[in-house]
Amino acid sequence: MRAPPSIGLWIVAVVILLVPLSGASIERPLAGAVFQELWETVRDNFFDPKLNGVDWEAARKRYETQARGAQTADEFGAVVNRMLSELRTSHTYYYTPQDPEYFQLCGIFWPQLEAKLKPILPNGRPDYAGIGIFTVLRDGKVFVSDVLSASPAAAAGIRRGDEILTVEGGPFHPISSFVGKVEKRVAIQIKRSRSGDPQIQSVIPQLLNPTTMFLDAMKGSVEVVTHREVKVGYVHIWSYAGEIYQDQLEAELDGRLHDADGLVVDLRNGWGGAAPAYLRPFLVPPLTTVWTMRDGKRHVHDEAWTKPVCLLVNEGTRSGKELLAYYFKKTHRGVVVGTRTAGAVVPGKPFVLKDGSLLFLAVGDGLIDGKRLEGHGVIPDVEVPFALEYSEGKDPQRERAVEIISRAVRP
Repeated sequence: MRAPPSIGLWIVAVVILLVPLSGASIERPLAGAVFQELWETVRDNFFDPKLNGVDWEAARKRYETQARGAQTADEFGAVVNRMLSELRTSHTYYYTPQDPEYFQLCGIFWPQLEAKLKPILPNGRPDYAGIGIFTVLRDGKVFVSDVLSASPAAAAGIRRGDEILTVEGGPFHPISSFVGKVEKRVAIQIKRSRSGDPQIQSVIPQLLNPTTMFLDAMKGSVEVVTHREVKVGYVHIWSYAGEIYQDQLEAELDGRLHDADGLVVDLRNGWGGAAPAYLRPFLVPPLTTVWTMRDGKRHVHDEAWTKPVCLLVNEGTRSGKELLAYYFKKTHRGVVVGTRTAGAVVPGKPFVLKDGSLLFLAVGDGLIDGKRLEGHGVIPDVEVPFALEYSEGKDPQRERAVEIISRAVRP
């Protein structure tokens, strides 16, 4: 998976005719019609009527011939996304069912889209075959940038920083490498270090359900580690696109994380969608209730988390998650650790095109405290560089956050 241009606000358009599940070929007349529809949708809905200074008619003329001549859906998508990149704005990207993000967006919007999508998608759901990884392309090489907790990849020992060489002897593709191989053992050849020999990892792909997988991964990420005799809680919020994730966080604060001495909240990578109000467990005044039972046992319930907190961010922290990082830093409630966030902070809206492909488009602009975060991002309080390639699963950003929490508890 590429790190997706994650979501700020969600406004849904539901005009769906069919969903192409093969990227092998594309009908040229249909390609022309989709290109024209996409071009007009941008012209009529992009947040800036001046299109960030881009001559949109001239852009159409430059790219239309290439788009009509595309042989595959992947080629068509590459042409369209080159055109969209001229707008220099996040939340502006074209997706096909060859992209995991296509299905993830369908899953995020499932409550609104179910009636339209159910008759069209295979099995009536936005499921797709995969192993639960994010990947990036660096100098022509595919690297694992993150692994979802409780995923097939995590179970198989795939680590952040692994280079993926082949899948079943062929090139890696985030969708087609696993189609038809659900619940079957798949051999993935990886390279874990620059000088090390390639090795084979055996993975069993699953049919991933985007309506639940990010919540499942969030639950699977929760742990309490002991560092310098301090119990440090940890939770990774992969998606914040809905109240269910906030509800889960608050349930964990009152449950498995309750007895931790401090907390690390990981906002790196995945999808955005958070609202500033989601900081409420950390900012509201403490409201403590103590129940004393007949046997003398005391039960303490806090309505706020008053212990030390760190937020983890990186270049994959986008959209609403950036708002959280900005306001958390402004309140001096805790420490923000990592690298500068993506600077992808505009409202986005999905448009489903004639062939079922998806245009995600920036439809609004915004100022935070009178400043524009789009294109700038949030600089952490403590910057910790992270060289992804061949990092062998190491996480210096998380290690630094745990150290900061432990020192806050035991200076």
